[in-house]
Amino acid sequence: MEGEITVDDPRAADVRALLERHLAFTAEHSPPEDVHALDVESLVDPTITFVSYRVAGEVLGVGALKDLGAGHGELKSMHTAAAARGRGVAGAIVEHLVALARGRGLARLSLETGTPEAFEPARSLYARHGFVECGPFGDYGPSVYSTFMTLDLGDPLSR
Repeated sequence: MEGEITVDDPRAADVRALLERHLAFTAEHSPPEDVHALDVESLVDPTITFVSYRVAGEVLGVGALKDLGAGHGELKSMHTAAAARGRGVAGAIVEHLVALARGRGLARLSLETGTPEAFEPARSLYARHGFVECGPFGDYGPSVYSTFMTLDLGDPLSR
């Protein structure tokens, strides 16, 4: 699928609608204390770069890169519209965000996703892109509802 990934505004009406579906999905499959998805206003934080994947102007997927400091980044708010799943949208966004993290000199990129079966496609996607399971990072604590994954981006000085 040929689409364009660009920095976008999570407050835009079409993006907000997709993010609301993302929040509903996470709330449906995780208890409230284990929903770590960011709301629209949190995604406007200056430490976050928010992107969308569009085809002919239609938003089909979103994702974000959060700078955690000390050379560590986090993937956030990855979501693909139901009608576009299985068409390479999420993979393209992951590749874009990994390249963005590398370009910024980050040494590690991590993420949190769910353990319930509904999150299996996400865990498989991240594993296909080189992410491996790790322990909690940042402000996360251990939870049976969370899977933590990380990708070593290498020493930026050696590139």
